[in-house]
Amino acid sequence: MHTVFTNGCFDILHKGHVKLLEFCKHYKGVSFRGHSLYPHVVIGLNSDESVKRLKGDSRPINSQEDRAYVLKSLEYVDEVIIFDEDTPYELIKSVKPDFIVKGGDYKKEDVVGNDLAEVLIYNYIDGYSTTNIIKKSQDDL
Repeated sequence: MHTVFTNGCFDILHKGHVKLLEFCKHYKGVSFRGHSLYPHVVIGLNSDESVKRLKGDSRPINSQEDRAYVLKSLEYVDEVIIFDEDTPYELIKSVKPDFIVKGGDYKKEDVVGNDLAEVLIYNYIDGYSTTNIIKKSQDDL
């Protein structure tokens, strides 16, 4: 079985997140003796403190415990590991994934850990972002 890793804040889960996680779970899924063998999907989840450093004092909206709980409840996710650093480099070294998946707003050469595993870019779904959701909700007030 191979391991697929992705990471992020996953502050307000939306369709773009779920589609990315679905891609992770089905990447190179194979059948063996009539059974589907899907990869082990590991999510590196930014801690509350690292989200604050990356996104500002108004974030995260949801606590790391709540974000981890929601992610773990998805059928596409096998493991969630909270990390406190600004990048998941040390976590990637520890997990030793076969593949790292990031959204289409990244270039392979800019993805943290590109020297540790093959990087796959999932086509970005326009219009889905936590920042846009927060902005829209504030505009609607």
